[in-house]
Amino acid sequence: MTDTDAGSTPVVIDGGDRACVRLLLELRGRLAVLPAGTIVHLIAADPAAPLDLAAWCHMTGHVYLGPVPPPYGDTPAYGLRVAVAPRPTQPDSPWRPRT
Repeated sequence: MTDTDAGSTPVVIDGGDRACVRLLLELRGRLAVLPAGTIVHLIAADPAAPLDLAAWCHMTGHVYLGPVPPPYGDTPAYGLRVAVAPRPTQPDSPWRPRT
């Protein structure tokens, strides 16, 4: 993934070894305060992160950009672009659309 906006520096979020549920709860809150179009690099050790993050982005409208190359050490990182009008999810269940 080499996609960045007009030379902007990506916002880096270190998800550490959090499980995807906790990771998505934190990510949702962090993305809510970022402007649309912001590129985010999420560092995440959870092996399910690339699948869950791609599905979550598809559900919410954020754009999943895929794995990003180092410099984040041995922990994988994944890129996404913040949506203009993301679809909301349930407060305690970030993987379920808000009804």
